[in-house]
Amino acid sequence: MSHLSYMEKQLEGVNVEWKPLGEVFEILAGGDAPKDALSVIETEEFSIPILSNGIGDKSLYGWTSKAKVDKPSLTISARGTIGWTSFRDKPFFPIVRLLVLTPKVELNLKYAYYYMKTIENSYNVPQNGIPQLTKPMVKDIKFPIPLLAIQTEIVRILDAFSTHTAELTAELTARKKQYNYYRDQLLAFEEGEVEWNSLGGVSTKVSSGGTPLSTRPEFYDGDIPWLRTQEVCFNEIYDTDIKITEFAVQNSSVKWIPANCVIVAISGATAARSAINKIPLTTNQHCCNLEIDPIVANYRYVFHWVCREHDKLKALGQGARGDLNSGIIKDYPIPIPYADNHEKSLAEQNRIVAILDKFDALTNSITEGLPREIELRQQQYEYYRDLLLSFPKVEGEAALRIGQG
Repeated sequence: MSHLSYMEKQLEGVNVEWKPLGEVFEILAGGDAPKDALSVIETEEFSIPILSNGIGDKSLYGWTSKAKVDKPSLTISARGTIGWTSFRDKPFFPIVRLLVLTPKVELNLKYAYYYMKTIENSYNVPQNGIPQLTKPMVKDIKFPIPLLAIQTEIVRILDAFSTHTAELTAELTARKKQYNYYRDQLLAFEEGEVEWNSLGGVSTKVSSGGTPLSTRPEFYDGDIPWLRTQEVCFNEIYDTDIKITEFAVQNSSVKWIPANCVIVAISGATAARSAINKIPLTTNQHCCNLEIDPIVANYRYVFHWVCREHDKLKALGQGARGDLNSGIIKDYPIPIPYADNHEKSLAEQNRIVAILDKFDALTNSITEGLPREIELRQQQYEYYRDLLLSFPKVEGEAALRIGQG
């Protein structure tokens, strides 16, 4: 890219001044929410967002009537998602120790934001007590200040990458809505068009897995894929985070399942999420594994149906955690077109699957379609961000230790 070559020349021998964050920014730590002026929804009176530690919308705690910070600032999550940096250009009210950095020297704040993003995973947080960042821990972190013109040019380049990624993300959101619309249309049948079966009825076997009874190496230092519910997320499974041994399989309730089962998570927050295992594997006890009868149903047709029914299936959860069980899943209804003619039924299921698989690849695949394009653009952005913001330190300067003090 020509502008990057230009920037490399501009940065050659550039004078970069390194200053402690405490000299560059006023640093404020958020406190308690304003209980006497608090609303859970935005109103004409309560229009100032109350922000806590969190990413994106998850940082919104509520709304109040008066801002505590009314100048463009950066925020750094001091608890939970520790180090996450956000750019704030509208008035807000910080709480729960959310750190606020407001410039007190001439500075391009967007430049500061991009630099702080490069170090947000590097904070050295003490493990004793509640892990958190504090003002004393960040005030001495060294911050590079090149000429204002250089800051502006860096921002221009990185903003271009960010804008392109945002446009791709917006397009992906639109395509997901389109996919959900067509999935609902394709799987909505008129009375008499289908015969209603059950998930258990279209399966040759319904099983759950188990967890090895020990953390000893002879149980876990193996090569057998073992799936946990947090890895079940409307996806295809080609590998698992944890591998167990044959000894573990033989000495626990863990069981092998063949490839191309429809796996439904049954516990708490993950309940009703589904996946397809593209390899034979084992699962924990919170997975309900459906081995689909190929004479009755296309396993991908079943998968698309279970994805469509996620909210309804999840609503059947029981107990404080909203858990499902194998019985609930086995009894859940599924429409089978032309059920009295297996050949015609499978042909219609295959037609529906072919259409939905194309949409699924465009909206969810990490190897093709928009998700892959967004991932590549994000990687490109991070590469050039780190390149542009890697300023040389003064010779002999002590190594930066982030978050200590």
